Amino acid sequence: MYAIVEIAGKQFKVKPGMVLNVPTLNVEPGKGYNVERILAYSDDKALKIGTPEVKGVKVSAVVVEHGKDKKVIVFKKKRRQGYQKKQGHRQGFTTIKVDEFGAKAKKAPKKETAKEEKGE
Repeated sequence: MYAIVEIAGKQFKVKPGMVLNVPTLNVEPGKGYNVERILAYSDDKALKIGTPEVKGVKVSAVVVEHGKDKKVIVFKKKRRQGYQKKQGHRQGFTTIKVDEFGAKAKKAPKKETAKEEKGE
């Protein structure tokens, strides 16, 4: 069972119990997070592909922590001009753990439309 979801503009393939790093979310650690856009969903029997989203499927996660990635060095230089500039950048991320997964709600039972029998 897996789903392809979009979180903060990036797409991820998620499975139940999976821990992954996503772009920084504005949610406190320990709080829940519901994924808004589910692009595809497979329950090991059939694959549902959304146009553009799959309806009736829910993926929820818990925010574990926030952090920063490894430092990336940005070095700019213009030759023969005496111009050099060195900068570092650390991209922020949020670690989430996927909890619940699957159908949003079970189908409501159909109302029985049995005709009442007239006793008399």
